Amino acid sequence: AMALSGDLWAELPAERRIFCSVLLFSWAVYLWEAFLAHRQRRVYRTTTHVPQELGQIMDSETFEKSRLYQLDKSTFSFWSGLYSEVEGTMILLCGGIPFLWKLSGQISGRAGFGREYEIVQSLVFLLLATLFSAVTGLPWSLYNTFVIEEKHGFNQQTLGFFFKDAIKKFVVTQCILLPVTSLLLYIIKIGGDYFFIYAWLFTLVVSLVLVTIYADYIAPLFDKFIPLPEGELKQQIETMAKSIDFPLTKVYVVEGSKRSSHSNAYFYGFFKNKRIVLFDTLLEDYSALNKEPAEGEDGENEETKAKTK
Repeated sequence: AMALSGDLWAELPAERRIFCSVLLFSWAVYLWEAFLAHRQRRVYRTTTHVPQELGQIMDSETFEKSRLYQLDKSTFSFWSGLYSEVEGTMILLCGGIPFLWKLSGQISGRAGFGREYEIVQSLVFLLLATLFSAVTGLPWSLYNTFVIEEKHGFNQQTLGFFFKDAIKKFVVTQCILLPVTSLLLYIIKIGGDYFFIYAWLFTLVVSLVLVTIYADYIAPLFDKFIPLPEGELKQQIETMAKSIDFPLTKVYVVEGSKRSSHSNAYFYGFFKNKRIVLFDTLLEDYSALNKEPAEGEDGENEETKAKTK
């Protein structure tokens, strides 16, 4: 049987062997990751008491909430990952990519761009592919936000805000992705035998530029960033940065509480220009529920203050 299988494999055209190898590799990676996730879910199910190593820093109630949340997240990840793998396989087997390329050619042709405008057709193809991915991924994103996150008390979004945010993200992504892709395709087209070197250098430069401008020009399109006011917290952060020779220049607070009650923080920047960003959910005084009341309002009631705390 092995010999027969080997003969049949050898008789396949080279492109079919490459196609099958890619498909098999994709499923092998997915199954391995699914196996590791299954082992972790088993730990979530069976570990119902706080481990001894965490006994001094976590109480039983917090541990149980965390365990149930991670169990739901892992189960969701399994099903969404399975759907993604099946969807990708069906697209490959049913010729979805050639169909989308042909459709892109028809659309660009109707717009007055012939077959010689390969870059234009490629951009239309990319736009359609990302639009398809956004639409098919929307139900999973909705379920994750308004079922799982809502169930565990983390979601702060309304349905209207969710869709507005999703549309904005799609538009901003296209505004960056399409110009960068067109330049990359042009470099590949004129690069000759060493196009891959020029393409690598171009992607390296683009990556560095995006990392540099993301927090200053892209992230503020979605969230409000304000400098951390002077005070004890800022002084302690600056003291800590100096103690480890971290070239800190600015500390920001980002309004993450309008999306989720999860807390986070990150730093970014190059060389001697590093910045730290704290989510307002880390700081009780900067929570959206703790904003100063507008004129004429009596302020927060006791229930709101208790919820915030």
